[in-house]
Formats: sequence, C-alpha cells, structure tokens
Amino acid sequence: MSFTLAITGRPNVGKSTFFNRLLEQRKAIVDDISGVTRDRQYGVAEWAGKTFNVIDTGGFVSGSDDVFEREIRKQVMIAIEEANAIIFMVDASTGITELDNAMTDLLRRSTKPVFLVVNKVDNHDRLMEASEFYALGFDEIFFISSVSGSGTGEVLDAVTALISENDSNKVLTENALPKFAIIGQPNVGKSSLLNALIGQERTIVSDIAGTTRDTIHTHYNLYNKEFMLIDTAGIRRKTKVHEDLEFYSVIRAIKAVDEADVCLLMLDAGKGITAQDLSIFALAAKKGKGIVVLVNKWDLVQDKKTNTIKDYEKELKNRLAPFTDVPIIFISVTEKQRIFKSIEKALEVYESRQRKIPTSQLNEVMLKAVEAYRPPVVRGNPLKIKYITQLPTHTPSFAFFCNYPDDVKTSYKNYLENKLREHFNFSGVPVRLFFRKK
Repeated sequence: MSFTLAITGRPNVGKSTFFNRLLEQRKAIVDDISGVTRDRQYGVAEWAGKTFNVIDTGGFVSGSDDVFEREIRKQVMIAIEEANAIIFMVDASTGITELDNAMTDLLRRSTKPVFLVVNKVDNHDRLMEASEFYALGFDEIFFISSVSGSGTGEVLDAVTALISENDSNKVLTENALPKFAIIGQPNVGKSSLLNALIGQERTIVSDIAGTTRDTIHTHYNLYNKEFMLIDTAGIRRKTKVHEDLEFYSVIRAIKAVDEADVCLLMLDAGKGITAQDLSIFALAAKKGKGIVVLVNKWDLVQDKKTNTIKDYEKELKNRLAPFTDVPIIFISVTEKQRIFKSIEKALEVYESRQRKIPTSQLNEVMLKAVEAYRPPVVRGNPLKIKYITQLPTHTPSFAFFCNYPDDVKTSYKNYLENKLREHFNFSGVPVRLFFRKK
C-alpha cells in the first residue's frame, strides 16, 4: 500500500487549511463553522521528491450524541487505521482542551508515528504560550501557521523521512487509474452506492440532503477491477443554493465531472429525470465524458406493470435526446441489485472512450455508408466525402474530408454519427464529427 498521512484533531483547529496547503489547491472546504469536513477527504501531496496520500478528517468530538459528530468520530477512527503516520493538530490560541486530551488518549493507543502539530503560532507570544503542549507527552512537536505556511516545511521533512521510494511510486500509479464520478441530485443514493460497492462506510450517509459536501475519492480494487470512485455532493438548481458551503459543493461536483473519465448519473426512479439532471447530463456530454445512467430505488416503484423498464427507458431517452446512445441500468442500492453490473458497464464505456479505430477500417465502413445514402446536393454540386480519419483527442473525434465542409446538414451529420455508433460500439461515449476541406 502507498504511504498515507492522516490529519486529525478536534473541530476548527485548521486541519483543512493545512490539508489544502499540502495539496497546493483548495480541495477541502474551509469555513469557520465547526463540522464542515464530515467525511475523510483524500489528496496526493509531494515534498522533497516524494509523493504520498493525505487524509483530512472531520473534527473529533468524543462522546457526542449529534448524528454527524458520531459519524465523524467513526470516520476519524477509520482514517487512523488506514494511515501510516498521523498528524495530531491542536490550536495555540485556545491551549489544551478536554477534547485534545481525549484525542491524546486515543492516539497513545496507536502504534503509528504521531506528529503533534501546534497550529496558529503566528507570533513570538503565541510561541511562548504554545510550549504548554509539551505536557501532552509526544516526542515530535512542531509549531506552525497553516494560513501563512510558516513551519510546515519542518513537519513535511519529518513525514517524508518515513517514506521509501517504492511507496512514493505506488501513489503515482494510483493516479493513472480510470476515474468514475457518481453525480446527480441530492439524496438519490450516491454515497450509499459508494459504500455498497466497497462494502464499508466510506462516506457518511443520512436522510438529510446535503450530507456530502466535498468530493470524495476512493480507490477501488476488488474482483480484478481497479479504479478511482469519486462521490460528489448533489447538484441543485441555483435558486436552491443558499449557504456558501452549498455553492462550493456544486462547484466541486462540476470539477469532479472535469476530473472523471466516466460519469455515473444517478436518478431516483420515483422522481424521474429533472431539468437539473438534464443540465448535468449535457455538461458531461459537452465535456466529452463517458456516461452511464443509473436509475436507483427501482425496488420502490410500486406499479411495475404499467411502468415497465422498457417504457421507462423510452421516456428517459426522449428526454435525453439528441444523445440517446447511453446505457441505462435499473438498480437498487439498498437491495444491492445490479450495482456491480453498473461498474462493469462503466468500465466498458471507459474502454470505448479510449478506442482508436484504424484508418483503413474506418474508411472501408464509413465510405460504404456514404455510398448507401448520398449527401444532399449543394447549390447544384454533389457533396463528396473522400476520406475519414480519427483525431488524436481524449474524446473519440473524427475528421471527414470533403469539398463543401460548411454545407453538411445536421441531419446528415446525425446519420454519419449513427453509422459510426452502429459499427464501432460507442455506447455512452459522446462522439465528435468535424468536416474539413480536402
């Protein structure tokens, strides 16, 4: 396993600010409200030529009855278990608190190296006050300011001293894996799908919409299949986005679409597809991402006789038009129905998106299609398509060389795209056609 560092501590000591500094980007949401980070967040950091994983955890609160705080506590425990080394962060401006003591007891039982990091030490007086943290009894203690970055280098030097070259290389190979983003409205079951697939509580799930705020990356490696799963916050309509956090979550979800190779668009079978889902779908298609549509909660649809899968699928495709060549899978996350089929389908779509078709084969098939249904005449002259080639892009794109590239009608472009799909299986993959002068 590659080397992993966990950042732990009570709420509001600056863990996410430190995490963002290590990653050199705003990946974790930072706000002055305690409990903003709920799930453990993953990122990859690099220091002194070594690469390692970083886990940011929610603030640890011992013995709380709050549903989220209880879940956060569970997530912190899992993070400590997963990590090779732990940063225990405390706040110089408040001194040692009961929660710090509770966390100290917990970390003392761990056999892993623990670095005590005292944050918010931004002047000489604070440094004098911060010496009280020696009382917690940790060997390695560092004084830093996450906001300005002072002192973080010393912490990273100590951490990277534990990492071997081999561990560092493993992190880089993980970055090259296929990435699948689970997207959709709040409360359709995105986090539940992630937990069901990996068989453990990776993300906090509750009936409260908006539980997931960050995008959460999970490395999946089971049954000879390996990829990254990205769980995203639900994307709501702009009028529904009230708090700042929500706004950031929507941006994160859109960024997750950018990062992914294939998007799993999840719908609620009872509610069907909304205008918001259609705009997410269009966004993913526009960005050239592979798409698989998952209709969740199919087990709850009562009237299956009138509402058969076939009718439902037909209705869905009408709404998704013009891009209708998309796999649609009816699943139930709670019953674990067809959830692994959805992953197999996502891997198929991933393969199709990478497919490169030899030029000779492409011309043989497509020129026959042009012969079978000739393009309309342009201003009295026949429109001739001479040659077709695939372009070296991430999304399958094809250049058709012809004598009047600007005059090819949309209906004819659609015909050619359908022929390409028919012969080369691009199900779930947006295909781009370009017409150029010979």
